[in-house]
Amino acid sequence: MFPRPTAPLLLTLLASVCALSACTVGPDYAGAPPVAPEAAHASNFVRAPAAGMVSTRAPSQWWVSLDDPQLNALIDAALAHNPDVHAAQARLREARAQLQHQKANGMPTASFDAAALRMREPNLSSLTSSQGSSGSSGSSSSSGGGPLQLYTAGFDASWEIDLFGGTRRAVEAATAEADAVDADLADTQVSLAAEVAQAYVDLRDEQQRLTLAQRSAEIEQQMLTLTQQRRAHGTAADVDVERLTTQVENTRSTLTPLDEQVAESLDQLAMLTGQAPGALDHELSAQRPLPALPASVAIGNPASMLQQRPDIRAAERRLASSNAQIGEHKADFFPKVTLFGDIGYTAADPGHLVRKNNFSWIGAPYLQWNVLDFGRTLSSVHSAEASRDEADAKYTHTVLAALQDANTSLSRYGHQREHLATLQQVQASADRSATLMRQRYTAGTSSLIDLLDTQRTQFSAQQNVVSGQAELLKDFVSLQKSLGLGWRVEG
Repeated sequence: MFPRPTAPLLLTLLASVCALSACTVGPDYAGAPPVAPEAAHASNFVRAPAAGMVSTRAPSQWWVSLDDPQLNALIDAALAHNPDVHAAQARLREARAQLQHQKANGMPTASFDAAALRMREPNLSSLTSSQGSSGSSGSSSSSGGGPLQLYTAGFDASWEIDLFGGTRRAVEAATAEADAVDADLADTQVSLAAEVAQAYVDLRDEQQRLTLAQRSAEIEQQMLTLTQQRRAHGTAADVDVERLTTQVENTRSTLTPLDEQVAESLDQLAMLTGQAPGALDHELSAQRPLPALPASVAIGNPASMLQQRPDIRAAERRLASSNAQIGEHKADFFPKVTLFGDIGYTAADPGHLVRKNNFSWIGAPYLQWNVLDFGRTLSSVHSAEASRDEADAKYTHTVLAALQDANTSLSRYGHQREHLATLQQVQASADRSATLMRQRYTAGTSSLIDLLDTQRTQFSAQQNVVSGQAELLKDFVSLQKSLGLGWRVEG
């Protein structure tokens, strides 16, 4: 006979189980490794332009600073309806559901079962009865077995005690992976906002250049017509006519590609906002000026950039997840203990099912230890360690690539500002030349062809400025993307 367990003994056993459950094998995550510490603690970026930049933290919705309501509406629509965003949101819901599943693995499981059985036993006496005599006139009687009925209901529960932390490591890994997928969604939003803004800038640039090219073609046609009239009067040569004809045709040849590019930009914006081609034609076909850049651009510092970029956060979280998976596999080296219990009632009559005499119960600890697996667990641990090292290397690469991206974008933005300033000086000179030539033509000291030629040069300079402004805007967008801006917090 075993001694009946007392309350102090039960408390001691419970304390022992709790103490064992506090043991968690595998390496604890100590954070991401330091990468480029000098850059991470610098007060400014290496390639930041000397002018036009402020070190204050940049706003997340950077496109609002461009003061273009149509652009704001397009980006809002894209973030709400783009299929890539929906797919990333679905992956986030999946990751969070998997996290809840891992948490549930550490909790007890319980189930209820009930059954009603009815069967008939064979009549054994009929199998051993003697054969009657041939002349007997009597009849033999036999009694068949009655039906057998059995009713049962029970409740059972089991709980695998997480002695060595395998389940806790699995929860830790799933938590980090869910955080990484959340950062992936933010990265998708960052890329989408930048893609919409660049497509919108392309559209407005193409529309303005198309209008200027049409006006330039009209002026060149007027020059050609005047030169043909002069040739008819013998004051112009055939070579002048052919030269202007070639120029007119070259200008006209640029109209079709520009018109095609406008249609492509409209369709691209429709697709990015989750709509069919042509859905935005009525809304965006009218020409509008390019968005206006802010007087100064807030870029923060390298440390804020490294905190903001979602791809860095995703890489760091996946490093934490792979580190936890090492402990999850190491726990397989050790025994697993499962507590099992069952209570139930069994009776031949459903009305007597819950009587005290029909009650039964069982409770037992179950020990399982895979002591010989021919290196399977060790191979899983080595695989997890290799995955952790790979995640470590990917994190380092992501941080370095982010620093390069930000500095390259800053350098490109600064140089494009200088280039645009030069183009604006050229345009100012062309404007002054056209004004002077118009005065001379009014005074009768220059011909109409000279006036038209200066106006054509003026339009060409305007086209170059528009293209330069569009490039600067797209460089601004690329800069905001490199800073990791444009994502929204998901609930």
